[in-house]
Amino acid sequence: MNIEEKLKTLPASPGVYVMKGISGEILYIGKAKSLRSRVRSYFRKGGDERYAVKFLAAKVADIGFIVTASEKEALLLEDTLCKRHRPKYNIRLKDSKTYVSIKLTVNERFPRISVTRHIKKDGARYFGPYVSARDVRGTIKLLRKVFALCACSPAVFRNRVRPCLDFQLGLCSAPAAGLIGEAAYAKLVKGAVMFLEGRNAELMKALKEQMAGAAKALDFEEAARLRDKIAAIDEMLEKQRVVSHRGEDQDVFAMARGPAADVMQTLLIRGGRLAASGGYSFKATHLPDDELLSSFITEYYRGGRHIPDAVIVPVRLDDAPLIREWLSEKAGRRIALITPVKGDKSKLLEMARVNALETLKKKEAAPSTDNIRASSIEALKKRLRLKNPPEVIEAFDISNIGADLAAGAMVTFANAEPDKSRYRLYRIRNAAGPDDYAMMQETLTRRYSGGGNLPLPGLILIDGGKGQLNIAVKVLSELGLKGKVEVAALAKDKGEAPRSPEESKGLFKKPAAKGERIYLPNVKDPILLREGSAPDLLLRRIRDEVHRFAVSYIRRLKSRTGIGSVLDNIPGIGPKKRKALFERFASIEGIRNSSAEELTAVDGITEKLARAIKEGISKNLH
Repeated sequence: MNIEEKLKTLPASPGVYVMKGISGEILYIGKAKSLRSRVRSYFRKGGDERYAVKFLAAKVADIGFIVTASEKEALLLEDTLCKRHRPKYNIRLKDSKTYVSIKLTVNERFPRISVTRHIKKDGARYFGPYVSARDVRGTIKLLRKVFALCACSPAVFRNRVRPCLDFQLGLCSAPAAGLIGEAAYAKLVKGAVMFLEGRNAELMKALKEQMAGAAKALDFEEAARLRDKIAAIDEMLEKQRVVSHRGEDQDVFAMARGPAADVMQTLLIRGGRLAASGGYSFKATHLPDDELLSSFITEYYRGGRHIPDAVIVPVRLDDAPLIREWLSEKAGRRIALITPVKGDKSKLLEMARVNALETLKKKEAAPSTDNIRASSIEALKKRLRLKNPPEVIEAFDISNIGADLAAGAMVTFANAEPDKSRYRLYRIRNAAGPDDYAMMQETLTRRYSGGGNLPLPGLILIDGGKGQLNIAVKVLSELGLKGKVEVAALAKDKGEAPRSPEESKGLFKKPAAKGERIYLPNVKDPILLREGSAPDLLLRRIRDEVHRFAVSYIRRLKSRTGIGSVLDNIPGIGPKKRKALFERFASIEGIRNSSAEELTAVDGITEKLARAIKEGISKNLH
């Protein structure tokens, strides 16, 4: 069915549409109040004539859609599908790092103060957000010097019987140890809240009086400390300059667009003060301004970010009523979505726009990350003598504790960056005993005999040496994939490095080298990795990531099943002896059913240790 026929089948209902390229890859996922009118506007003459729409439509080979009951349901489904498929032309907020806030647990009997990036509806008071976590921690330290508030965790607070070190330093009034009453502590909390709300004139006056008194008493060290406190407060207040005398909470969004990058700029205003700003840059999407902004705003507020009373945007959004309703529902109060044309809010937009342009200028002046990645991939192609640049690399590693806990792990790097949506784990089912070759064969067979609809990569990287490489080549050949995908193995090698012709002739001697080596099919000598080489660094990074992924999974399994801990808890059993036992007896059950004499046949296992192993396994498994 061609595009024209697909357009005829579109219903006039809300839903999500999926645009696919010629190879079936998902290019763009969008939501619509009416699937028919929205999607047809991309392709009909006289429809949407914006450059971005024509740019995207020219690449589309197929269209799918899902009808939903409402626009809001389409909004949520769009998010789910974007997270799953990571479409090329959808904006994704990779930097989900939120600004820091100060948390005061006023809902507790003795409130505690801390720094957090997550705002929850838990009854606590949150102040901020602030740009610098370091400055916020300094502010909290300052507040604790002035108000002596507790900062320990609930568990520590409950179990504290003696004053902590912070009490000795004057940073805590020790409510957990009963050294201050509830009423007196409440006064300290009230003072801290007044300061955080900006009602700090009384505090500043008191500090200046204390500083003058210390100087008069010739206690210049104390005067200097008080001077630093005052300077820190002044600095914090200067950063939070007043931009609105109405005391409003507002988020301001602006954008700047270039040929290679788009930038979104945010200004966060809390209580009428400019509390934070941030720039987010993306690869140019060529989407219309309103569609780009709508995608960014929904992505921005999907997490646990604070939603202000008003969101200010530079262009009118087609789905403004939906965005407004969604934000209001999340915040539990009515939220305004404003596009001002004059007045103070318009000035805030201009301030954000200027900052966006500066961020874009810096982005364009910096070396292109995409170019750096592309050059690394091209260099890797030459380094390994590949036919094509390996834009997608799948790496495999095996991690196991005997045969009881074993798994094959696969990580995927696309354009030299991890693509975690394509990570896979394969719990080993059929390998008899701790046989790494059999485990690798099972993992590769399960991946490439079906693969969960994943396309073939440009390169398969195996963590291992020649033996593991031969297993991979065998599997690909049996599956009819030989020649369709390239393969290499990366291993640490303790042998001597390959010799040059001059060395072979004895013209000069070179000491034996140890290092990491790449093994390639039908190539006799391995390639010794070089320090500082961009393609070699990429290979190491991929190998380290798949190893981390495999080991972390086995550790999670181990903690759930307790199998590994049976031997780990026996004194005298370390990694080497544990490995030797599994190589000899294959499993915990095999070790359990062996006699003490059979156990002592394993290197390093004495009669005393054999008895301890038998006793330890019986104790833990019964």
